[in-house]
Amino acid sequence: EAVSGAQLIAQALRAQNIEYMFGIVGIPVTEIAIAAQAVGIKYVGMRNEQAACYAASAVGYLTGRPGVCLVVSGPGFLHVLGGMANATINCWPLIVIGGSSDRNQETMGAFQEFPQVEAGRLYTKLSVRPSSLEVIPAVIEKAVRTSMYGRPGSCYIDIPGDFVNLQVNKSSVKYVECCLPPPISMAEHSAVAKAASVIALSKQPLLIIGKGAAYSHAENNIRKLVDLCGLPFLPTPMAKGVVPDNHPNCVAAARSTALQHADVIILLGARLNWILHFGLPPRYRQDVKVIQIDICAEELGNNVRPAATLLGDIKAVTEQLLEEFNKRSWKYPSNSEWWQKLREKIKNNEERSKGLALQKSLPMNYYTVFHHIRELIPKDCILVSEGANTMDIGRTMLPNFFPRQRLDAGTFGTMGVGLGFAIAAAMVARDHTPGRRVVCIEGDSAFGFSGMEVETICRYNLPILIIVVNNNGIYTGLDANSWEEMLKFGDPAACVPPVSLLPNAQYEKIMSAFGGKGYFVKTPEELQNALKASVTDKQTPSLINVMIDPQSERKKQEFPWLTRSNL
Repeated sequence: EAVSGAQLIAQALRAQNIEYMFGIVGIPVTEIAIAAQAVGIKYVGMRNEQAACYAASAVGYLTGRPGVCLVVSGPGFLHVLGGMANATINCWPLIVIGGSSDRNQETMGAFQEFPQVEAGRLYTKLSVRPSSLEVIPAVIEKAVRTSMYGRPGSCYIDIPGDFVNLQVNKSSVKYVECCLPPPISMAEHSAVAKAASVIALSKQPLLIIGKGAAYSHAENNIRKLVDLCGLPFLPTPMAKGVVPDNHPNCVAAARSTALQHADVIILLGARLNWILHFGLPPRYRQDVKVIQIDICAEELGNNVRPAATLLGDIKAVTEQLLEEFNKRSWKYPSNSEWWQKLREKIKNNEERSKGLALQKSLPMNYYTVFHHIRELIPKDCILVSEGANTMDIGRTMLPNFFPRQRLDAGTFGTMGVGLGFAIAAAMVARDHTPGRRVVCIEGDSAFGFSGMEVETICRYNLPILIIVVNNNGIYTGLDANSWEEMLKFGDPAACVPPVSLLPNAQYEKIMSAFGGKGYFVKTPEELQNALKASVTDKQTPSLINVMIDPQSERKKQEFPWLTRSNL
């Protein structure tokens, strides 16, 4: 019995329990998408390969199994490099399958010919081309396994165009079973004991929870550790909700103070990169003791020499720490000077934000907008957020109560991820947690990167709520009057500030163009009404375009020199 390359690819992906494929079809991969649907894989056709790749990578983070991104040769492949890099840098599993030119035309200047396997190596853990149809299932198993084992990342599989419709006898194919779940490694006992001793001797401890902890489903163990030891904790942006943001030990509202004065820091699946200011002075104490828990050995010791290194799965190693502290019965005192200092700072910062949120002036500022969003969106919704001020202020103002329910620009600081992430989250929610809403909060500039994916959202009838926080620009913009004045000086390309976008752009009309509901909002009352209507309607996608003060900024930081990365 004969089987085609396209069928072999689809069957092999299904055998590896792949559920979702995103992409844009064309020569030579269209048959692969058709074959994928025939075996029960859900195919979502996107409007740009970049957004398709972001969507597939978010599936990997949300489910622990890679999504697949399917693209055509040449330019189609090149458009997914951003998504592959974003997945690898965020440590999310992803499979990209790219068509390439027919083998018998290589070096001849074939249609969309490009050295795709070599190009893919920079962005992936594995970049391969099967040597024959017979080995396709084995290559796909290796790619899926590689994407998930150890530190997750993206893998690229190159499929020559002539493979797609080529047929081979089933009996000669090397079929393989589904790869085993990733093996779970644990830290050395001596390292666990040493870490516990360092923590027990600390005067000003701080637990930092990273998205690695969220990915490893360590939430129950980490909550137990926080409660058992009474430790103050700080989540990195995408780890919000591993322990609920409203937990009394959360010190996110005193972030700078907590980092600057902690004498012992426990890193749970978080890296000392730009997001955490590298673990270096002046943002940290010179003598800070760092306990590093990570799945990747090469990460241990980056930027700061650790006091203890625990190599292993976050969930398993947290269990080991719990056992150790159960033996010791040590608890950090809740009436310490450190706790008093942190609580005072939290109170001051929260009052400052509250003051800004309650300002009655129009146009609204970011804080007012987020105050109303917080009051009205479902507590268990998946929050997708991107933009500059929109993402930064939104992170402080919008709480997460559950793990893996915040997706944002991540370690790579990628703009344009929002709509792809929202589509992936909505697909996964529809199948695994029906009724859970996806709320996608975008800066107006960020929305522009993938705005046409609104059509994809409407085509697949995904009830996503998009909120565009519109300040007419990147960081800041101009109001309509200033814009008119500016145009009197001549050609806009010569005189309009590079950060400006068109004032009062009506992004909501993009949603209504495709059959969703659009709202143009200028006042708190209009915002509340639009939010209530959108949350109540659980069937229809909607977009609320919220006009805010073009000069609205976040409240002044204590460290003005690093405002861009004040995450």
